[in-house]
Amino acid sequence: MSNGNHDQFRLGFLTAVEDAERGYVGGLLITNRFGRPLEFQCTAPVKPNRTQQILYGPTLKPYVLSELIGRTLLEKVGVKPHLILLESLDLLDLRSVTSTPVASLVLAPDASRPALQEQGDGKEVATATVLPNSLRLGNEVVVFHSTHDEDRTEIEKFAKLVPVDADLREPFERVREALAETVRLSAARPA
Repeated sequence: MSNGNHDQFRLGFLTAVEDAERGYVGGLLITNRFGRPLEFQCTAPVKPNRTQQILYGPTLKPYVLSELIGRTLLEKVGVKPHLILLESLDLLDLRSVTSTPVASLVLAPDASRPALQEQGDGKEVATATVLPNSLRLGNEVVVFHSTHDEDRTEIEKFAKLVPVDADLREPFERVREALAETVRLSAARPA
């Protein structure tokens, strides 16, 4: 792969927020490897009715988040990511509806991060990866869907392109803020 392609490495940050009145609203921010936005898409609210809640039971939330919200966002986005990052394991089933590698940030970052050791040049390196099917990316550890081991191998090629001090949680804050603003604006519109 040429350096030109490395410069075009794109990360997708996909999350959903729940509004008590409207349901779930999802957002997908595509950035370059430095976190600069390339595209943003969001969904209309998705609110399961009572019958769906009963019939789907505990599988409802992963279904709504992955198949309804996640799939819709990936179909709408024009700039395709090389990796989709999530902050919720409830979205990890998204991998079953896309060919793009999907990974979730480790939920308990302090307890699950690999130990860091300072090299002589002042840079820190990971000394171990604690979780199976995981990979260090930026300053985080991400975990891949257990049935898609090939995702880890694919992303290992790109991991060195993401700066080691990259804060991969911060773009999710931007997505949540944009979603909150979208929900606020849609609530303010006359019916």
